[in-house]
Amino acid sequence: MILQQLVNGLTLGSLYALIALGYTMVYGVLLMINFAHSEIFMSGAFISLACYKKFLTFLPPAEAFLAGIVVSLLSCALLAFVIERVAYRPLRRAARLAPLISAIGVSILLQNAVFLWISDQSLAYPQAFEVRHMNFLGAEINSLQLLILGVSLTLMVILHLFVNRTRLGTAIRATAQDATTASLMGIPVNGIIAITFFIGGALGGVAGALNGMYYGSIKYNMGFVPGIKAFTAAVLGGIGNIPGAMWGGLILGVLEALVAGFIPNGSDWKDAIAFSVLLLILLFRPEGLFGRRVPDKV
Repeated sequence: MILQQLVNGLTLGSLYALIALGYTMVYGVLLMINFAHSEIFMSGAFISLACYKKFLTFLPPAEAFLAGIVVSLLSCALLAFVIERVAYRPLRRAARLAPLISAIGVSILLQNAVFLWISDQSLAYPQAFEVRHMNFLGAEINSLQLLILGVSLTLMVILHLFVNRTRLGTAIRATAQDATTASLMGIPVNGIIAITFFIGGALGGVAGALNGMYYGSIKYNMGFVPGIKAFTAAVLGGIGNIPGAMWGGLILGVLEALVAGFIPNGSDWKDAIAFSVLLLILLFRPEGLFGRRVPDKV
């Protein structure tokens, strides 16, 4: 039973981790919470569904779904790039509250655009391939869970290697550490910030497509709760810390699964438990499990 809940939790946690990476990358560079990221996640689900239906006319279902994920990745990356350019960059030197209000405004705009122009009801996300069930040490694992885990972990490893092993990744880390000094060293800070949004949007788009396939339905407001939980995961791991966001997502997903599986009426309590974790982290370890206390500069 415990192994079964761990499998379920890791699947859910890998989705949280993908979304949380978008939050933590933007915060690491700009010290700003991009609350529109949950709607980028939602947009990824709708884009992948539309592409999947379109590609079905000339591709097998499994290939159509994978192609839809690729288009969702690119489309959401471009959407995040445009949002940064239009809604955030003009407010770069404004008071800290202005970008936050702009982010909330973009979130409401995207959500209502889908509500008015696409559907105000849940849309079914069909199964692209036959889901096969396997038994491992008494736990039931299906091929869809393996796909989600495989895609999520692959993207997280690629991101980790990119940030730590490439020149562009070094530029991102330098900008996150001190944007002013980075610009004096010849790093194009505006371009690095745009790339950060681009990468975060791409991960959010993939998470949306996988989430739609996993739960079998999508809706215009589907990004709210996963977005808040992904933000909780980012804070749990240490906001601005990429490995911390990965571990925070996995830990939160496993915790939710264990609560749902072992506490009476646990499925009704899992959201409360997740937000209680956020409250406790903010109270007792605001830098997160993997973050470091940074002294104030004087």
